[in-house]
Amino acid sequence: MPIGAITRGTTNTNRLRRVDRWIGTLPVLRSTPDPLVVDLGYGASGVTAFELQARLAKVRPDVHVTGLEISPERVATATAQLKEVRDGRSSFAADASVDFAVGGFEVPLPGGRRAAVIRAFNVLRQYDESEVAGAWELMTSRLQPGGMLVEGTCNEVGRVGSWVGVTAEGPVSFTVSLRLTGLEHPSIVAERLPKALIHRNVPGERIHRLLVDLDRFWQHNAGLSTYGPVQRWVATVDALAAAGWGVTTPRRRLRLGELTVPWHEVRPA
Repeated sequence: MPIGAITRGTTNTNRLRRVDRWIGTLPVLRSTPDPLVVDLGYGASGVTAFELQARLAKVRPDVHVTGLEISPERVATATAQLKEVRDGRSSFAADASVDFAVGGFEVPLPGGRRAAVIRAFNVLRQYDESEVAGAWELMTSRLQPGGMLVEGTCNEVGRVGSWVGVTAEGPVSFTVSLRLTGLEHPSIVAERLPKALIHRNVPGERIHRLLVDLDRFWQHNAGLSTYGPVQRWVATVDALAAAGWGVTTPRRRLRLGELTVPWHEVRPA
C-alpha cells in the first residue's frame, strides 16, 4: 500500500516554476546516467509533471519524469491528460517522457530504478513536524548516489516559496524564492516555510533570525528601489553574507529572487 495521506490536490499551472528552475541546476541531473525525476504528490492534475519535464529537458533532453500519487483516481486523471499530450491536444511535446503511477513516500519505481531527484512539494504541510524526518528518510532511501530530495511549499500562484535540499546523508540546504516585484518584506515566506521550519519561526530559533535579518537588510536597502527590486535584493543578500550568513546563491540566480544557505544555519534549535 502507498505510504502517506492524500493531499488537498491543489494544482495550478506554473505554480512550481521557481523550484523547477532550481532543480535544473543540480549537478546530479547533469551527470547521472539515468535522469529519472519523480514528482511526488502532484495533486488533482498532472500538469506539474508535464511542466517539470519540459523545463528539465532544456538542460537534460533525455530526462524522464514519473508522477506519483496515492489516489488511483488522480493517477487515472493524469493518465488521461497524458493521452491528450500524446495526441497533440496540449501545449506540451507529444513525445514528452512522462508517466504516472500510484505511490507515496516509498517511491515505488519499476526494475529497481532509483530517482536522481524527487520533488515533493506542498505534500508535508498536513503532517506533524515529528513525521518529517521519517518521510525524508524513506524518500531519500530511493535516491541514486548523489541524488536529492527537494521538499518544500509555495503559495497558490508560485510567487512565494521555500524548500529544503535533502540527500541520503540528511538535509543540506535551505532556499527561499520570492517574486521581487511588489515585495513588501521577505519574511512573507514565513507563511510558506517547509513543515520542518514553519513552527520554528519564533525568537531563539535560527530560521527566525534569518527572516529578521532579511527584513532588516531589505529595509536598510530601501533606497535602492529607485533602481528596481532586483538591485535591492542583491544588496540585501550581500548584507546577509557580510553579516556572517553562509550564502551559496550564485550571483546570476540572485536576480530570480533566490537565497540559499546551508541547512545547519536554519535547522531547528
